[in-house]
Amino acid sequence: MQQLFTKDFFELFNLPVSFDIDASQLTERYRALQSSIHPDRFAAASDQERRLSVQMAAHINEAYQTLKQPLSRARYLLQQVGVDMAQSSTALDIEFLAEQIVLREQLSEIRDQADPMASLLTLREELQQSIASMQQDFSNFIGQGESSDVELARAVFDKLQFFYRLQQEVNLLEEELFS
Repeated sequence: MQQLFTKDFFELFNLPVSFDIDASQLTERYRALQSSIHPDRFAAASDQERRLSVQMAAHINEAYQTLKQPLSRARYLLQQVGVDMAQSSTALDIEFLAEQIVLREQLSEIRDQADPMASLLTLREELQQSIASMQQDFSNFIGQGESSDVELARAVFDKLQFFYRLQQEVNLLEEELFS
């Protein structure tokens, strides 16, 4: 059981190291692992074995949550190739920042529109398309071997963070308008 702690998250779930993963396969392997080391299975075991089971269950949960979410999976992949994620990357281009301003203005004006739901759905669709495109770019840049371009992958990741935050704000506005 302790050898599971030494595996990276992809290896833990027996998945290829890639941004593009099979979510159903991840969930299936997560459930199988959790079932095999669940603390209830070790109720009659020694204190050390029970403690190890709890720690391993927490480790598996962390790995699953990391790989399940695209943004956290991207961050993990960058960390795996040596990118210091604590160091800020502020090299966003002016065009991108201008686009963010326009999108945020659109979001702030939705409340005042005649049909806020239609405007919100349009903005949500634009965001989803942008996120899907950037995720594809990230996947291409973080690829294995010579095709990998970690600097470009990091730049795309930084942009993805902006879009995910904006998507969260869209979700909050939707809840506010329609609750």
